[in-house]
Parts: sequence; C-alpha cells; structure tokens
Amino acid sequence: MSIGPFQILIIALVVLVLFGRGRISEMMGDFGKGVKSFRKGLNEDDDVPARPAAQIENQPAAAAAEAKAADSSSAPR
Repeated sequence: MSIGPFQILIIALVVLVLFGRGRISEMMGDFGKGVKSFRKGLNEDDDVPARPAAQIENQPAAAAAEAKAADSSSAPR
C-alpha cells in the first residue's frame, strides 16, 4: 500500500490544525537555521590544515606514554 496525494493532503491538514500556521513557520525557520549552522560547520572543517604525517604516526606512542605516566603517579604506595 502506497501513500497517495489524498493521504498526504489529509496528513498536512491534521498537522496544520494541531500546530497552527505560526508554529509551523517557526519550526521550519528553526530547522533552516540548524541546516545552515551544520553546513557552516562542515565548511569550517575544510579550512583546518591537516596534521603532518610524523605527528599522526607518533600520536599512539605519545598517548601510551601519557597513560603509563598517569598510572604510575596514581598507583598506591
């Protein structure tokens, strides 16, 4: 069973009656602002330069060293 144009019209009328025209306009405006903010965030990520390969390769070793130092300083004596 597929949804036809008549069923979509009934659903739209029910939503309009429940929320009113003003509330629907406000929700769509908020949705548009959210999409705009999301796109802006994606574009800002493109502007961030990539880290050098040497820094990426050494990162696991540095993280392990930091974890080991934290474990030894918090161990009971």
